[in-house]
Amino acid sequence: MSADDNRLIADCLAGDTKAFGELVRRHQDRLYNTVFRLVENAEDALDVVQESFINAYQSLDSFKGDAQFFTWLYRIAVNTAISLKRKKRVLLRIPDLQGQISIEPIDPSEASRPGYALEQAEEEQKLHRALERLSPEHRVVLVMKELEGQKYEDMAETLGVPIGTIRSRLHRARLELRELLERDETEARR
Repeated sequence: MSADDNRLIADCLAGDTKAFGELVRRHQDRLYNTVFRLVENAEDALDVVQESFINAYQSLDSFKGDAQFFTWLYRIAVNTAISLKRKKRVLLRIPDLQGQISIEPIDPSEASRPGYALEQAEEEQKLHRALERLSPEHRVVLVMKELEGQKYEDMAETLGVPIGTIRSRLHRARLELRELLERDETEARR
């Protein structure tokens, strides 16, 4: 998929706007799901995704290709989501001791903590890097179950294997993913 993305980027930079449309089609659902978790509002998520693709299109010539296109796009989307959250921050007017009104941002949620979105993005990147290293059989069942929320029956039908095989692969995939994440964490501490 990455080679196809790179080809589409090259086509787009050469003036083929349909190529960028294909990149949008490929990545919009995944990006929306990610952004929705950050902004927790469907309309805001759609706005962020649209603005992210516009920014990506306008900055496409700065894409170096040292990371996957989605990773680069994801970073743009996270920054856009953070900007949106800042703009929509709830303000409460509170009179101080002298009767003057001061404006204080009030949002006790974990998601409003500075750096939260960036930390979430980093964790998600670690997860995606580990997912990429899983065997195809393990990766597909994890994505279908954990990211897409599919039922075992639907997964078995799609993959053409018994439900027991799905459960077994899912169990092994979770163990393998956990080991990869722990290994990465250990290496990061060194």
